[in-house]
Amino acid sequence: MKDSSKLRAKTAEIKRTGDKHAPPPYFHLRRALCAAALALTLPAAMAWTDKPIRMLVPAPAGGTMDVVARIVADQLSADLGQPVVVENRAGAGGAIAVQAMTVAPADGHTIMMTASNVLTEIPHVMKTSFDPLKDVKPVAAIARSSMVLVGAPNLAPKDLKSLIAYVKANPGKISFASYSTGTVSHYAGMILNQKAGLDMQHVPFPGSPPALAQVMGGQIPLMFDGMATSKAMITAGKLQVYGVAAKTRSAHLPQAPTLAEQGFPELDFSNWVGVIVASGVPAATTDRIHAAISKAAASAKVRDRLLSAGFEPGGDMTPAQLAQSVRSEFERNAAIVKTFDIKLNQ
Repeated sequence: MKDSSKLRAKTAEIKRTGDKHAPPPYFHLRRALCAAALALTLPAAMAWTDKPIRMLVPAPAGGTMDVVARIVADQLSADLGQPVVVENRAGAGGAIAVQAMTVAPADGHTIMMTASNVLTEIPHVMKTSFDPLKDVKPVAAIARSSMVLVGAPNLAPKDLKSLIAYVKANPGKISFASYSTGTVSHYAGMILNQKAGLDMQHVPFPGSPPALAQVMGGQIPLMFDGMATSKAMITAGKLQVYGVAAKTRSAHLPQAPTLAEQGFPELDFSNWVGVIVASGVPAATTDRIHAAISKAAASAKVRDRLLSAGFEPGGDMTPAQLAQSVRSEFERNAAIVKTFDIKLNQ
């Protein structure tokens, strides 16, 4: 009772004198709750919202990587409230873009949208200035694109069996385009050569769009290309399709048989397209980038745009799982290069 009387007297004195140093009721609880909330929100805010983001693309505008970059950048900018600037840095097998990323501050504000082949295929046949297993870190896979064997619209054969017979009947005269030496587009043509007993000549281009232009124009008869860049041309009748380089048929071209169905199970290729960062970016920042990119990719608007562009879902893998997938794919492609003796000048 005595203590209660003192407490009441002190409270009355505070009210009468206006003691500014005395905390109001529940002050300490409110302060603790505010501090906890700030601790939860501050790291995310500091990670990605204090300045614009630069999204590098190691390919020219209009290609597979560029298409995904611009779709995701729009949504990411809306989510973060900051500009996301897509910057095309094509050339040198992706090394130009990777170098630009690695020399930028390792704060997560410079990221790169790339296809997995830049990390897992090109370094086997082209000297690059980066180590794909040490200098970069995969963050999030956004989409996948299956490969498809397409041909010029005026090419006489209309199915794979007839095409193989046609190439054999014209030794040394038939060529196939690719969107760069050392890419899956190149690998697939060389494997078809070996498995079907063909002698098609390889003609590399700096990206898918210029290669497809030559195929559609009939200057080069054939090409293994990504579904995302070929689908619209196939639908419009500007390309004809001979098979999908996958184990199962594509929902985008359900009428097109797989090359495995037609006797070539080795032709099973698809690239994932996603975001990577420099290896120096801290793990905590990488995790926040992964969360932001995954959120953007999961939005209905982005999913619909990617599907309409010919892509398939990229899966839900953590950065650690993606790093392991890159290592596995890198080792698989090293075996392909050795087995089929693929070289830079082929």
